[in-house]
Amino acid sequence: MKRPAAAIILLVLALLHGRPARSEPPAAAKAEPPAAKSFTTRHEVVVGKAKLAYRVMAEETYLRDREGKPEASIFSTAYVLDRGGDAAARPIAFLFNGGPGSSSVWLHLGAFGPLRVDIPSDPVNPGAPPYRLAPNPQTLLPATDLVFVDPVGTGYSRALGEKKDVDYWGVDEDAAATAAFVREYLTRHKRWASPKYIVGESYGTIRASLLVRDLQLGPLNNVSINGVVLVSAALDVRVFQSGVPGNDLAYVTSLPTYAATAYYHKALDAQPADLEAFLQKARRFASTEYVTALFQGDPMPEDRARQIAQTMHDFTGLSTEFLRRSRFRVSAERFRKELLRARGLTVGAHDTRFVGKDPDDAGEAVEIDPFIRSISGPFVTAMNSYLTDELGVEMDRPYEVFQMAANRAWKRPEGESWVDGYLYTLPFLAQAAAVNSGFRVFVASGYHDLTTTFFGAEHQIQSSGIDPKRVTNRNYEGGHMMYLDAASRARLSADVAAFIQGR
Repeated sequence: MKRPAAAIILLVLALLHGRPARSEPPAAAKAEPPAAKSFTTRHEVVVGKAKLAYRVMAEETYLRDREGKPEASIFSTAYVLDRGGDAAARPIAFLFNGGPGSSSVWLHLGAFGPLRVDIPSDPVNPGAPPYRLAPNPQTLLPATDLVFVDPVGTGYSRALGEKKDVDYWGVDEDAAATAAFVREYLTRHKRWASPKYIVGESYGTIRASLLVRDLQLGPLNNVSINGVVLVSAALDVRVFQSGVPGNDLAYVTSLPTYAATAYYHKALDAQPADLEAFLQKARRFASTEYVTALFQGDPMPEDRARQIAQTMHDFTGLSTEFLRRSRFRVSAERFRKELLRARGLTVGAHDTRFVGKDPDDAGEAVEIDPFIRSISGPFVTAMNSYLTDELGVEMDRPYEVFQMAANRAWKRPEGESWVDGYLYTLPFLAQAAAVNSGFRVFVASGYHDLTTTFFGAEHQIQSSGIDPKRVTNRNYEGGHMMYLDAASRARLSADVAAFIQGR
């Protein structure tokens, strides 16, 4: 990663003694960065029977301090539909992924952009290059203009001047920088009057709720938001932290995902005829008998323990012996290793439909995640090729698809957004709904996602205090990136478009 060299300030001894300096150069000021770069191209995409013409603006936006000095460069890729009428009246959506430390490439080329990475819809490894981009008839462009945002340290976005990337790697720091970008973008592109939506995935849903806090909940200088789209919502982190001592909630919210996974891999004694009905039974058991059993603990009568073990086996495919030994608390990590152990296979964390093979079949934890290793190569390759070959982007630094250093260095927030050590940002959405009668929430989850489970997302929203009439909740086949499944991508896009259009 390239950073501007620190300015060298020469301390001239002659000046300290009151004598003029004749041969030494004057003190050097920090060099002003070159003008922000912008690359605009024009394209077309066919959606249904319509051919849509659009502009792509791949550009830097400088964030400046109160003296006007650039502190950070935020890179974004915006898609604006070319059509007549009042452009300011057309909706605009700001989209980003999570990590933290991820660029926006996954939502960009996987779900909602006019082009997508052309990889198999089936949960299999796509193999070696070449990979190609294909037109995406499920793009959200007919419903809204799109701005894909790369936070500082990801994509081409970098800190400037005296700032360093790490200065922006934190819950509040990241939110503040992203909020500043949104304000600057609305001003520079004359979009303040547009209906505004925020779309985030995974940690991006945390960022989205913090953006609602920083943009809409501020007094007398707020930016009204029409709605948020939460893909694989993570607003209450404790809901997903299975394996953490004392946190029984995550075991409860994970069980229906275990059931969906066992169903998919045909790991049950008897394959249910209907997945939805099966998962509804799993939800009911998890929220009643199972949570009661966890609360009761070791004093549970033996006949009751056998009954709970058998019912859990019927839902998860795990042996009753394993369930008893684990005291009915099966972490996601253990489940991924145990479910298909007899077949010598493991399942992915972000998408349990993906199977892999560890060198050590007897281990307790998965060594090689089969999902991450399968999808990263095509997206990294496609994004770099797309930026340079089709959008004509020329930058003096590499495009960082994922910044692991940011993920490791992420700082805790200030204020009251932590509950016993867990990040909890759901109240900001409830507050936004309370002060904005038009504010709405869309939640999308994958049945096979063990990092942000669908039942966990349902629990979050049902406990939020937000009027259910203003919440749209949808579950899809697939995992954390459910849009990699072709049928789910089509459903997701149609559902989000309808949400934005108020249908």
